[in-house]
Amino acid sequence: MRKSLLIIFILLLVKVHSQTQSNSAIADSLYATGNYAKAINYYAEDGTLNSSLQIARAYNVIGNYEKAIVQYQSVVTENPDLQIASFELGKLLFKTKAFDDARKLFSKLVKQAQDNPEYQYYLGEVFSELDQPASSLIAYKKAVEYDSTHLRSLFKLAKYFMVKNEKNQALAYIDKGLSFYPEDVSFINLKALTLFNDNAYDKAMPLFEKVLELGETKEYVYDKLAYCYYKNWEFEKARANYRKMLEIDDGNSDTYFKLAEAYRKDKEVDSAEIYIKEAMNIQKPVFAEGYARLGSMARAREDYKSALSYYNQAHGEDPSDPSIYHNICTLVDRTSKDPNVKIEYYEKYLEKYGKLKTRYASYYSTTVTKRISQLKEEIHLNAE
Repeated sequence: MRKSLLIIFILLLVKVHSQTQSNSAIADSLYATGNYAKAINYYAEDGTLNSSLQIARAYNVIGNYEKAIVQYQSVVTENPDLQIASFELGKLLFKTKAFDDARKLFSKLVKQAQDNPEYQYYLGEVFSELDQPASSLIAYKKAVEYDSTHLRSLFKLAKYFMVKNEKNQALAYIDKGLSFYPEDVSFINLKALTLFNDNAYDKAMPLFEKVLELGETKEYVYDKLAYCYYKNWEFEKARANYRKMLEIDDGNSDTYFKLAEAYRKDKEVDSAEIYIKEAMNIQKPVFAEGYARLGSMARAREDYKSALSYYNQAHGEDPSDPSIYHNICTLVDRTSKDPNVKIEYYEKYLEKYGKLKTRYASYYSTTVTKRISQLKEEIHLNAE
């Protein structure tokens, strides 16, 4: 009798184990093929730790983050040493912008496994979102300390120092990243931008060219490269890149202005005027910049009457710009024979802009004051 009961009990255990294995296998199959809702039901029947974790993952995959977080938290509470669950929960909290909760979790994970670079990296990301840059830098640096090839941490450090205009530190991290990943377009682009911001246009130029070769054909890359060519007196190459920008967006007036400047610098004033007018046609409303540039073009041709007309129109569009009115004053000074008229314009400049403290306004005020004195001395000498 006892023997029979024992056999029955063993058979029941085998049956239960078989059903459990069956539920888990079915759930895994459903999960693997993307049938997450049914997979959750089978995992729930299975009731094991792995199934509980898989339920959280399934909710996460289908975008039901609220239920995923609750499920993860349940698993973590019952299994505080299960780092994989805490790590996945931390990433989900970061994704859903629960940054302070994510910080607490990653801080805990770092204590459990300080030498894990991914934990350090995500802790840095959380501190960055919490606007605690000093703490984020420490975390990123630790990630690199434990894994010198940790590309994302190297990139974050490089980008931070680039934005801060700390060129040497930025380049140190960029070059370290490139030593492991020489064709990484993000690092090449970051190095190009760092050198560009440091006015090292000749060094930035081949890097932007490389970025384009690697398929990063974005408008800002063409823009930066065009300016590098412009600064290097390679005007045709500059214009070619500005035209590439217009292929991407032909409604950007700034690009037409830059193209015009590349022509003007190459002493092709007529072509420059064409693109300035094109820029002004696109602008709505017409801004003072266009008229001022046309004034500059006319002045370069020594067509002072047209130049004065353009600058007056520019002043009408933007009477707050001291440089525009200063150009009007100097043109009147050049074209008028009456020193009293010249003085009248210069005095109006001081009346309008004399109290401005910007660098250019202060410089103009100094030169205007000096010129008024010269003109008054000329009047006095002529009277004698």
